[in-house]
Amino acid sequence: MKKTPFVTKEQLEKIVEQYPTPFHLYDEKGIRENIKALKEAFAWNRGYKEYFAVKATPNPFLIGILREYGCGCDCASYSELLLSEAMGIGGRDIMFSSNDTPAQEFVYADRLGAIINLDDISHIDCLEKAIGKIPEVISCRYNPGGLFQISNDIMDNPGDAKYGMTTDQMFEAFQILKEKGAKEFGIHAFLASNTVTNAYYPMLAKVLFELAVRLKKETGVHIGFINLSGGIGIPYRPEQEANDIRVIGEEVRKVYEEVLVPEGMGDVAIYTELGRFMMGPYGHLVTKAIHEKHTHKDYIGVDACAVNLMRPAMYGAYHHITVMGKEEEPCTCKYDVTGSLCENNDKFAIDRMLPKVETGDFLVIHDTGAHGYSMGYNYNGKLKSAEVLLKTDGTTELIRRAETPADYFATLDLFPIGEKLCKK
Repeated sequence: MKKTPFVTKEQLEKIVEQYPTPFHLYDEKGIRENIKALKEAFAWNRGYKEYFAVKATPNPFLIGILREYGCGCDCASYSELLLSEAMGIGGRDIMFSSNDTPAQEFVYADRLGAIINLDDISHIDCLEKAIGKIPEVISCRYNPGGLFQISNDIMDNPGDAKYGMTTDQMFEAFQILKEKGAKEFGIHAFLASNTVTNAYYPMLAKVLFELAVRLKKETGVHIGFINLSGGIGIPYRPEQEANDIRVIGEEVRKVYEEVLVPEGMGDVAIYTELGRFMMGPYGHLVTKAIHEKHTHKDYIGVDACAVNLMRPAMYGAYHHITVMGKEEEPCTCKYDVTGSLCENNDKFAIDRMLPKVETGDFLVIHDTGAHGYSMGYNYNGKLKSAEVLLKTDGTTELIRRAETPADYFATLDLFPIGEKLCKK
């Protein structure tokens, strides 16, 4: 099996004439087809809403595409709330799912009318002190602890995660919030990351639906929505099979009909907070081979680095690489594909079999549409790259310019050298 870029070598050669490498390229056509499929998969639920995880790809042009299909924003910080407000997004179109939350962020989220999702039972008092009340609509994040597994496969370890409340705390929190005036309640959970199986969401749904039934019976609250959060992954490796969102939606529907409907809870809305699934496959990091080195190993040095894509350096994550124009050539050469940071983990691939790479070849690093640009940083004084949208008609649009030295030095404006540096 192989991964095929959504852009051809001929297209890319024209694009790089306008935008120098490296840059992140996004596929508008793929994004639109994907959100349509998601909405169709959950169309059976009248209140269904996708809250796009802004942290995955915080670009207003891309979020704007999702907004055309009714998506809201899942925010976790002041800046993400600020971006949403600047786009005219507010009220129940924002889900504020934060943790270790500063008081001023609760204040801002409340001012925007966002649904606030509390990560810890102690945050009830923090929220009340910050905004002077408990909102009528409130959500709580659940963590059942232990291991989360499907059959014999361990998917993740919620017991080691810093997020969410225990089962007992959920019941206590709902009772306290009800006494303080909350009218509509939501349940939220994120128990496994980047799952490449259609079984994850249905199993998570069963856990949350059964908890919702118990909470309603024992506390008497009205549960208005259940947020399945993220966790639906993408096939980073060519041999992995992609999730089928329509199968996932149908299996969640079956659990909904089995658990909630008989309890008179057939009006509960289903929410999701997908980031990686929504954008991941529809982004490429486009870079150029600028050096080759032959010492104890063979290295290909490219003009991108971990500043542009941190996941391989941070997690050892696999991202597939296509050498443009050599898609059909045999992979006979073993390379480490590296950036120029003064860190030995600045590698996009280690011992990767590729066609022979020559200086000047364009490389496409796949599946960077989520947690690609957004995780970038400025170590070594490296500057973050541009973001470009490949539109449905084949034209391109610059949706974020590349950083300049003036951007990097902007916060040194307190010092006499700041002005001089910013002019370089």
